[in-house]
Amino acid sequence: MIKITTIKCGLYWLLLSLAPAAVAFEHALNINTNTVLIIASALLALALPYLLFVIYKLKRSRLQHSLSEKRLKSTVEGSGDTLWDWNIKTGEVIRINDKYMMDSTTLMGFPPNKSLIHPHDIASVEHLLKKHFAQKSAFFEATYRIKDTFGHWHWVLDRGKIIEKDANLAPLRMTGTVRDISVLKSTQERLNLFAKCVESLTDALAIYDKNFNLVDINPSFLTLFGGVREQYLKKPFNLPGYDKSYTENIKNIVRERERIQQEVKLRNSERVLLPIEISIDEIKNDQHQITNYVVVYSDLTERKNAQSQLHNLSNRDRTTSLPNRNLFFTDLQKLVKQNTHHALLVFDLDNFKKINDSLGHQLGDSLLAKLAMRLNKLTRENDVFYRLGGDEFALVMADTNDIHVITRMAKQFLAAIATPFKMAGHELAITSSVGIVLFPEDGSTPELLLKNADTAMYHAKKKGNSYLFFNDTMNRQAVKRLQIENLMRFGLKENHFEVYYQPKMNIRTGKLTGMEALVRFITPKKGVISPGVFIPIAEETGQIIEIGEVVLNKACRDVKQWLDDGLFSGRVAVNLSAKQFSLPDLTTRIDVILQKNELPSYFLELEITEGTVMDDPQEAIAIMRSLSARGIHLAMDDFGTGYSSLAYLKQFPLNTLKVDKAFIDDMKTERGRNMVDSIVTIAQNLDLHVVAEGVEQASQIDILKTLNCETVQGYFYSKPLSKDEFTAFLKQQQSNSTPSLISANKHLAQIR
Repeated sequence: MIKITTIKCGLYWLLLSLAPAAVAFEHALNINTNTVLIIASALLALALPYLLFVIYKLKRSRLQHSLSEKRLKSTVEGSGDTLWDWNIKTGEVIRINDKYMMDSTTLMGFPPNKSLIHPHDIASVEHLLKKHFAQKSAFFEATYRIKDTFGHWHWVLDRGKIIEKDANLAPLRMTGTVRDISVLKSTQERLNLFAKCVESLTDALAIYDKNFNLVDINPSFLTLFGGVREQYLKKPFNLPGYDKSYTENIKNIVRERERIQQEVKLRNSERVLLPIEISIDEIKNDQHQITNYVVVYSDLTERKNAQSQLHNLSNRDRTTSLPNRNLFFTDLQKLVKQNTHHALLVFDLDNFKKINDSLGHQLGDSLLAKLAMRLNKLTRENDVFYRLGGDEFALVMADTNDIHVITRMAKQFLAAIATPFKMAGHELAITSSVGIVLFPEDGSTPELLLKNADTAMYHAKKKGNSYLFFNDTMNRQAVKRLQIENLMRFGLKENHFEVYYQPKMNIRTGKLTGMEALVRFITPKKGVISPGVFIPIAEETGQIIEIGEVVLNKACRDVKQWLDDGLFSGRVAVNLSAKQFSLPDLTTRIDVILQKNELPSYFLELEITEGTVMDDPQEAIAIMRSLSARGIHLAMDDFGTGYSSLAYLKQFPLNTLKVDKAFIDDMKTERGRNMVDSIVTIAQNLDLHVVAEGVEQASQIDILKTLNCETVQGYFYSKPLSKDEFTAFLKQQQSNSTPSLISANKHLAQIR
């Protein structure tokens, strides 16, 4: 009502505004002004309904436009697409539902979002846009990558069209949409990848519909079975050479279990019968309805051949053709499960490494092959002979725990091994040691049986060329040995090895002439571990090399300090183990330690056992000469126990002979005294200094005096002393310019 009144008032104002015009019109046409106004009023009265109708239509149009805008906005937001309107002339771009939040600074150039397009895609987008501008395409349509505000790349589909041109047909305005197709692109790439994988599969593949009619095949299918694709399509699933009932049974199993794997025999394109493994899998859609079946045909020919070869390789030793360690455990596991009595004999060859090192691995392998043939002939029908690896072998004697049968076999083996082999102009003599275990007495698993047999063999080696049955005592000793090995490893790391010194005394003057450095292993929890316990283990494990260097380094350090303090002017004797003596860089190692401690080589004496130098006398002579040339004194320790040749003794560049304690202890007999007398005489004739070790009794001192032995060491004078104790002893020696043996002995007793 208000709006109509407003319109009427407007009309009245219009009439009033027409009044001056009516007067002018009156003068022009000589018509009365009132008449003009009446005519105008009549005309306006007639036009009023039309004006009201126009206003109504305009209002309705605006309402519909607003609704359309809302629907369009909702549609765009619902679709996820971005609408864009590009004023090509001004460069202005209006974007609706812009998920990439582009601002005006990024919407510049050609195309306007060029700065956000992936560099690899810009050329393609520009080409397609120019093509549309040139009217060579009805629409602009491009797929490219665009960067969002977080710097992430998205694949988009950009579609648009020029909707306005100027008089010269130059583009003025263009609109379009941008759709994010990252998920679609990823899915498409995945499908393409799967398609390529299927095509490149070496296995033949066939796809059937839900009724088991063929839909498609890959190239490998035709390679395997021959023919062309068309001859197989729409054909039902079948296995040539097999009854229809067999294939129906396979299909029923697939329907029941969703998949099946079966080995069959099928002919290939050349009509050759091959072992084929078929795998059938059920394919379902999102509604869990069966849509297809996929059948893969795998040719097992190469796999079967490889399995056969692998079986031989994995279960047979190539050098000896004997069953190997793998088959050993498999067979032994079967015997354990059967719970039948059986014996296991394990042995390896003594010093086989020397044959490999000196004559070469090829000859060593030939020796192992000949040995395997020789021993295999001795086995019973139920026995199996294995090579476990390297020079280690095993014999499993099934269905027996007869000690006499087992020991007879062990003796036959040892005798056969000890029989020399004539090969390549050499006569090779080898020995062995056999460890024996019984099932079930000595173990309930293959691993435990082998472990215990190895333990027994280790103890048999101490006796040499013998056999030994396992028992609990051996096992306890093996555990203890492992503990000592671990303790030494920790002790080397934590500096638990100390050096003690035992004086060497002149038998007539009672003066100190030198001392021997002796290693002591002192642990925080186990206390002092006897050298007789840890040294043999260290020699076997090789830890003796590091221990020896620790002793040499500390001895050189202590002697240097005593020299600097004016307390000592003799030599320190340090034992050199067999493993140290065989080091190729031995002299270099000793030089480094001497230089490090700034100790002249004159003050060092190295003690080498007789057994060490007699392993390879010629090599030993070369090493000893190298050491002697440096001014280092050399002593032969334990002389008389290693069966030295007098001819070699003359060639050894020695300075000292040490008489072993065993000979000193035996001097109470005439034969024993004569033996020591002979050693002293030989040494003096060779101009060598003589040291009697292990002297513990006054009666031994008297005998050694009569035999003209010069120097003695042992508990009669002193036990080995720590560094501090020996320092005190040196000071006492210095304060007594000419002490007697008795006074020295009393002093050492006090130190103890």
